[in-house]
Amino acid sequence: MRIHVEKKGVRALGIAESFRKSQSKRSVLAGVVMRSDLIVDGFVFGSAEIGGDDATDEIVGMFRRLNRNDINVIMLGGSVISMYNIIDIDSLGDRTNMPVISITFEESEGLEPHIKHHFPNSWEKKLSAYNRLGTREAIRLHTNHVVYIRPYGISLDVSKRILDKFTIQGAIPEPIRLARLLARAKIASDVIKI
Repeated sequence: MRIHVEKKGVRALGIAESFRKSQSKRSVLAGVVMRSDLIVDGFVFGSAEIGGDDATDEIVGMFRRLNRNDINVIMLGGSVISMYNIIDIDSLGDRTNMPVISITFEESEGLEPHIKHHFPNSWEKKLSAYNRLGTREAIRLHTNHVVYIRPYGISLDVSKRILDKFTIQGAIPEPIRLARLLARAKIASDVIKI
């Protein structure tokens, strides 16, 4: 998978989520298509089961519903979402034929004890999916913030260059930041009926 990072029209699909743990069985997923000049030119919504195993399929479905051939990379706001609904980054990349960058913003000791605690009868399957993700790599963005990424189909160097293109301040790339805002707004609009 090859990306011409220098191209002005590089497009990323940023995916993020939001949910109210006590009020819902599903999270809201939002996707934002953004050009590297930070122009938004598309968005899509989906949902994932809290604690489920459907996040990968749902994100593939969101990508397909966009029905676009100009997206160059998928950026994920994490690969473990919706209370341990684990995104299979390799499968997502294979099924969409897209490079994928999963990005998180804090160091972690790992989730094994939490998975065993929350899924006492089915932790083996969750833990296997989590272990398949592999290790995260720390990179320093041009904003001087350190983030942790799992890339698929793309090198660390190219991943960093893409993230630098889409990050104007702080640590969160704009497609993911805007997707988070949309997901939160959708949750709020579903709670407050007019």
